[in-house]
Amino acid sequence: MRKVLVITYYWPPAGGPGVQRWLKFVKYLKGFNIEPIVYVPRNPSYPILDENLISEIPEGIQILKQPIKEPYSWASLLSKKKTQTISSGIIQERKVSTVEKILLWIRGNLFIPDARKFWVKPSIKYLSEIIKKEEIKTIVTSGPPHSLHLIGLGLKEQQEIHWITDFRDPWTSIGYHKKLRLTKSSERKHKELEKRVLNSADKIVVTSDTTKREFEQITNKPIQVITNGYDEILDAVSLDPNFTISHIGSLLTGRNPIALWQAIKELVEEHETFKSHLKIQLAGVVGEEVVKSIRKYGLDSYTKHLGYLSHEKVLDVQQSSQVLLLLEIDSEETKGIIPGKLFEYLNAKRPILAVGPNGWEAGTIVKETNSGEVCRQNDKTVLKNVLLDWFGKYEKGELQFNSKEIEKYHRKELTKALANFIQWESS
Repeated sequence: MRKVLVITYYWPPAGGPGVQRWLKFVKYLKGFNIEPIVYVPRNPSYPILDENLISEIPEGIQILKQPIKEPYSWASLLSKKKTQTISSGIIQERKVSTVEKILLWIRGNLFIPDARKFWVKPSIKYLSEIIKKEEIKTIVTSGPPHSLHLIGLGLKEQQEIHWITDFRDPWTSIGYHKKLRLTKSSERKHKELEKRVLNSADKIVVTSDTTKREFEQITNKPIQVITNGYDEILDAVSLDPNFTISHIGSLLTGRNPIALWQAIKELVEEHETFKSHLKIQLAGVVGEEVVKSIRKYGLDSYTKHLGYLSHEKVLDVQQSSQVLLLLEIDSEETKGIIPGKLFEYLNAKRPILAVGPNGWEAGTIVKETNSGEVCRQNDKTVLKNVLLDWFGKYEKGELQFNSKEIEKYHRKELTKALANFIQWESS
């Protein structure tokens, strides 16, 4: 088997979407004649934990660990809660406190490209010996955190290896990057590092066509789009008897679907049966502005806040819900954002109500797979009509979509594409 060193920060017991991608790739790579060797931090400061994911680590995988020094441990002395949210990329858009402003300035200007930068040099030193000992010819770095790409850069400069960068998210164009209160000098350093990484790597993996086009303006290196996907064969779960509209994941101010709340409010006022069957479920972090909007439109009593759920419980909620919400900020910058949960939504085979910008890649996938409806964030009338139509089908027991061609998003198929990419690169 061809040995491939995978360098990733997020690994069980880390929770959230960041851990899923390489946990699942590693699961299937051996089936394509590739032996992954995984390198992760020994003592990371994960903002979310999901102990259940430990059981999903494939048996027989060699996992290398080295200590990491993270500033979030001492920064939490100022505010543990605010440090945790910033470390996970959740940055409030309104009413930013003085402590948050200080933490954001420090995060953006003193820790470039990110707060895991102190893991770069010791990792290069440690892995240089591992690469020689194991006779590894190919390495993969997955970011964010993008400091892991600097580990790949350092190893590439020292040895003759094939280096593939995997960008789960863009670097300088991602939404929260602009909220880091960067100086002009810091912004320039970020862009210089991004350009250096993209032009030093042998090949690049991205999760959307939008990111591919963006990177093609910076480098002429080959770029492959490999999206996130779904994996589990789901056990049968009974549908919720209520007309349940569920959102999974962080729901902050920018994604606050005002027109949707307005549409639901009108349906509650106009249709007694809709009112008696409605249930809204929100799993994950919910922003203050979202909570206020729900209260403003009189939907408090219909809304259940589930908090953070384990991945196992998330799958159950997705399958049992009548409608699944997929929300994105309505702007040019978010067109290439394809949330990982979309693919698990597809696997759950429940109607998806996708609310986002025109030309949104996630919306295109919903349309192409016939998995739901796509609306703009301010289209109250359209949203209202869709929900009323779906509620009518729900009453008849006929609310379902016959999704098509979702098999290509299974993790095994995606891993096959990745394996072909790796093997071609190493030849």
